Amino acid sequence: MGTPVISTVGLAKTYQSGAVGIQALAGVSVEIGVGELVSVTGPSGSGKSTFLHLLGCLDRPTAGSYRLEGREVQGLTSRELAQVRRERLGFVFQSFNLLAQSTAVENVELPLLYAGIGSAERSRRATAALAAVELEHRLTHRPSELSGGEQQRVAIARALVNHPAVLFADEPTGNLDSRTSATVLEILRRLNQEQRLTVVLVTHDTTIAALAPRQLRFQDGALLADSQQMDRILEAVR
Repeated sequence: MGTPVISTVGLAKTYQSGAVGIQALAGVSVEIGVGELVSVTGPSGSGKSTFLHLLGCLDRPTAGSYRLEGREVQGLTSRELAQVRRERLGFVFQSFNLLAQSTAVENVELPLLYAGIGSAERSRRATAALAAVELEHRLTHRPSELSGGEQQRVAIARALVNHPAVLFADEPTGNLDSRTSATVLEILRRLNQEQRLTVVLVTHDTTIAALAPRQLRFQDGALLADSQQMDRILEAVR
């Protein structure tokens, strides 16, 4: 696999509720390589969302180690974590989180604006990102003029525009019908294959999870199963 883009050892998270500690994640160790498409699944309360928040530098672990592109994340300051999120990570959520009065291309430009990129380069890169999700014909349309699937594709383009090392997709089809969901998932698979983009897809839907070449299943805060490990076991006994 080479140097993993994501590497965790004993990653754990405990939340305090008064004097009681609630363990949301219990000692997860996993490696994800460059260009992998990995689904993360499990029932509500299984730890999959906590795992995503830690990998996405949206929260800090209470124990264990997390290295992103070989860099230990644990000791980074809040400002450094924000820079990592801005420059190395992309996020797509169930809610599209688009600015209602801004066009598709303006929504996609936002991360570049925050990064201080000039207007001409912002426009060029945002247009290219929208073309990558097959929306080059909808650049000037506002969210109200787009379907749910098109809005989610704008959100994907916005996540891609800074060329992230990892794209995190948290229930990206949760607000979409089955046909539109299939289109969005196919775009994620194509971006993964054509751009060698590492994609971590969190979903409660086992059918969607099974579309990924590798599946991580969580339960009660622990990593219950990793299909890659199972493949290695099967290969060893053949």
